[in-house]
Amino acid sequence: MIRQTIQAGHPNLKRKNKSVSDVTSPVIKKLIKDLTDTLYKAELIGIAAPQIAENYQVFVTHARNTKARKLGKEDVFRVFINPKITVFSKESVTIYEGCGSVVNGDLFGPVRRPREITVTALDEKGQTFSVRCDGILARVI
Repeated sequence: MIRQTIQAGHPNLKRKNKSVSDVTSPVIKKLIKDLTDTLYKAELIGIAAPQIAENYQVFVTHARNTKARKLGKEDVFRVFINPKITVFSKESVTIYEGCGSVVNGDLFGPVRRPREITVTALDEKGQTFSVRCDGILARVI
């Protein structure tokens, strides 16, 4: 189901997110489906559960061309459950970013982040995986 993305100032965006203990629970399966549907409908490249007012440690990404951003290289769709960033590069870069939770203001601005990160998470089947990335995917994560 496509969900409305909550906007900056909504209290759910500042709440502590719950760790997921059962990735196969109906609640989490529905959450992943809702995040996926919303990601594509809203033309986002990443969306986290708190952005649809659900405070779980879950987000999905699909770095690809959208109306707002043209990428030279696309990535695959991924589900991240209980993610942990395990490595940050010392080198950082600044580029313009937007966010689904400030979309009503059509806001983009310069943000400085590590050039490269490594993240470890569970996928939708409960399998642990790690991704080392840079560029837009590192920013989305």
